[in-house]
Amino acid sequence: MWGGRFSAKPDQVMQAINASIDVDKRLAEEDIAGSKAHAAMLAKTGIVSKADAKAIDDGLTQVLDEIRAGKLQFSKALEDIHMNVEARLKEIIGDPAGRLHTARSRNDQVATDFRLWVKSACAARIGQIEALMRAFLGQAEAHAETVMPGFTHLQTAQPVTFGHHLLAYVEMLDRDRGRFRDAIARMDESPLGAAALAGTGFPIDRDMTAKALGFARPMANSLDAVSDRDFALESLSAVAICAGHLSRLAEEMVIWSSAQFGFVKQSDAWSTGSSIMPQKRNPDAAELVRAKTGRATGSLVGLLTVMKALPLAYSKDMQEDKATTFEAFDALDLSLQAMTGMVTAMAPDPVRMRAAAASGFSTATDLADWLVRELNMPFRDAHHVTGMAVKAAEQAGQDLPGLPLSALQAIEPRITQDVFAVLTVEASVASRQSYGGTAPQRVREQVAAWKEKLT
Repeated sequence: MWGGRFSAKPDQVMQAINASIDVDKRLAEEDIAGSKAHAAMLAKTGIVSKADAKAIDDGLTQVLDEIRAGKLQFSKALEDIHMNVEARLKEIIGDPAGRLHTARSRNDQVATDFRLWVKSACAARIGQIEALMRAFLGQAEAHAETVMPGFTHLQTAQPVTFGHHLLAYVEMLDRDRGRFRDAIARMDESPLGAAALAGTGFPIDRDMTAKALGFARPMANSLDAVSDRDFALESLSAVAICAGHLSRLAEEMVIWSSAQFGFVKQSDAWSTGSSIMPQKRNPDAAELVRAKTGRATGSLVGLLTVMKALPLAYSKDMQEDKATTFEAFDALDLSLQAMTGMVTAMAPDPVRMRAAAASGFSTATDLADWLVRELNMPFRDAHHVTGMAVKAAEQAGQDLPGLPLSALQAIEPRITQDVFAVLTVEASVASRQSYGGTAPQRVREQVAAWKEKLT
């Protein structure tokens, strides 16, 4: 591989640390696509003959078929996917294979392959995110009026609708989708033709190869082309943020499905049992989604650390970019699929949710708002009066709607029987009509709007 420069073979440990074929064999499709585009360009520009280019293209097709069929035995001695493909190509077509590497380097070759893979992986995650968004919309539409407690600090705060709660995740996922789209837009440039770092003296056509590979344009600086991994870092950031959103949802799934909450029941398809306790239904799928966030975040931090002090242009450190990126995208792939299944299959318990929503003095803010609206009381005064009412209800062992009118009038004489109309959880959520609010009408409007956006 190294021509006439070296006279001794590398040490076995050197071979082991240097080889990346076990990881980058996943780039076989991209590597062969890049080589086919490069060969076609070399022929068009007259750098190689059309006959050699045809032999190269046919040979690469055979190599790809062998890889897809699992027939090609990869060699660690050949280090990476690029040299394994080229070596097999030479076995098939002979000398013309040696012309394929004209006007390129493994530096721009791997940058192109990896960029193609990440670009495709981002597009695939967008599709999975949209599938999960649709699952949320189905549940949100069915439960636009289902009342549940809304929480702050994991303490009962105000009643909300379950549909509204689920739509919060639709908003998060849409931002995730946007981040992947933005990453694709910025990585849509081809490094191919940058060669090792300085470009090439051959009259290549980089626009031709960029177009053939589905890129918008070639990268404008050869040093940047081979040394940049921003596309992987930005994509990993999107992966980590999305995984964080799924982890928050997974945590809620775990809480909601507990015996203490009982808000939802997960299907058998997304639950496991215990080897010793026959009654158990464990939310293992949600817990594993929560745990896989560590892989996504770790991959981002790992690659940031690899890249933080590398001088231009290429350094072998960058060989460590792919394993972590593959792992993070694989983790998000499984997590999105699992969460889509769980959300689709979960069975909410509206009775249990409604009972929980009515506890913990959840309509206290509605009482304060009534005092402001009906008695023209400053909100800070209304807040104080309501706090006294909550204390009285707590001492009486009642919730606010169960507190006698006389007890309320002992705190504020102007309170009338009309106040009880706003103290039910249904009245509370129905009153939240502001844009983005939890009222069933607003939930249905948002569901309809999101369905239109996702068509």
